[in-house]
Amino acid sequence: MFRAGESGRVAFKGNDLRPAKLAETLVALANSEGGTLILGIDPRLRSSSGLEDPQQAARAVADAARLCNPPLVLPLPEEVRLTDGRRVLAVTVPDGLPHVYDLDGRYLGRVGTQNRPLSAEALKRLFIERGQISYETLPVRGATYADLDPEKVGRYLTVLRPGLPGAAEDVLRDRGCLVYQDNTWLPTNAGMLLFGRVPPRQAHLILVRYAGRSPSDQFLSKEVFTTLPEAVQEAQLWLLANMRKGSRLEGAGREDFVEYPEEAVREAIVNAVAHRDYSIEGEGIRITMFADRIEFYSPGRLPGHVTVDNILDERYSRNPVIVQVLADLGMIERLGYGINRMVNLMAEWNLQPPVFKETSAGFMVTLFGPGDRMVMQQPARSDIELWARQGLNERQIAALRYLTEHESITNREFRELCPEVTDETVRRDLADLVDRNLILKVGDKRATYYILK
Repeated sequence: MFRAGESGRVAFKGNDLRPAKLAETLVALANSEGGTLILGIDPRLRSSSGLEDPQQAARAVADAARLCNPPLVLPLPEEVRLTDGRRVLAVTVPDGLPHVYDLDGRYLGRVGTQNRPLSAEALKRLFIERGQISYETLPVRGATYADLDPEKVGRYLTVLRPGLPGAAEDVLRDRGCLVYQDNTWLPTNAGMLLFGRVPPRQAHLILVRYAGRSPSDQFLSKEVFTTLPEAVQEAQLWLLANMRKGSRLEGAGREDFVEYPEEAVREAIVNAVAHRDYSIEGEGIRITMFADRIEFYSPGRLPGHVTVDNILDERYSRNPVIVQVLADLGMIERLGYGINRMVNLMAEWNLQPPVFKETSAGFMVTLFGPGDRMVMQQPARSDIELWARQGLNERQIAALRYLTEHESITNREFRELCPEVTDETVRRDLADLVDRNLILKVGDKRATYYILK
């Protein structure tokens, strides 16, 4: 069943499919606290007339969104079939948008069920609350439409259609990824970050894992430099691969688990990517894993009226285009409840709440794991038998058993496990485990150590 106003706002109803008329209500909602416009319901009779052609209505909404200044980037309209079989269209205007919108120079707001011109004082206050220059919607100097990766654009369009029909250029324009200037299509900063053949320098993630609770000379790192949807996936896979693993008996079997809820980690990654201030150059998003926590740092302080104290209750999107495209791809909830979801997931795992910290130039989310409370179980007999069937010798199996109890192993520690063998045998045994993709070599020369892969 459709629930109007998922964000907790009032649902506004209307049935006028003229784009100019629709645009008035869209602007008014965007300059207020958002809401849901339902097409196909007569607000005067409080009855449903239904829509003969919901796709035509969706096109009218797209045309209306383009009439707004700047153009509104909205979630895909939702076609809803009522109990009497009639079809209506629900159009959601999110709250927390970063711009002040006008229609032909008219600044409107929503007062009750009416669109009203904003007073000078209300308009002044709105301009103060919302930034007027959006980095993500500016065209990239020197870039052309050919600088977007056609495969990535094609995959995205496949997700959107048939909900948002039209030429690729029109769809990308409506999503804020292209602008039409001087008789040519130009990618915006958001378009290049999301689909560029060569993404901007700001699309840079640095992933680091330390064995202990503080930075040291021994670490594992990876740099991710790709478009944002792919960066989210790469970062998630890397963090999952580098988490400590444990196991526990469940009934007659054994259950393996990792030290953090995967969905909470994903929310933290997406939050850092979606809300980074991409106008800041010279540093990237940093995700650092320690023995007891993961820190997610993104350049740029909290946007708009959001503070560390009200972050669970307030909504403000610095990058609505990037957020919407990630939402289209199923990577983020458009309504902005990722932070709340992260808090709930950590509580379900009996882990302490995330810590939010604003620095002088950025924002950090810290997820604390179980630390020393996570008992790394001895490998099950089935694991040992599997290693033996793979042709591992007793020394190599001993090394793997050691790694299930400890975070790393060095040549010296391996030699202490097998004092009867030579240094060359130790080197060959470890090199063979690396070749078999069972362990990972970190560092070089005297600083070399190995971790489970």
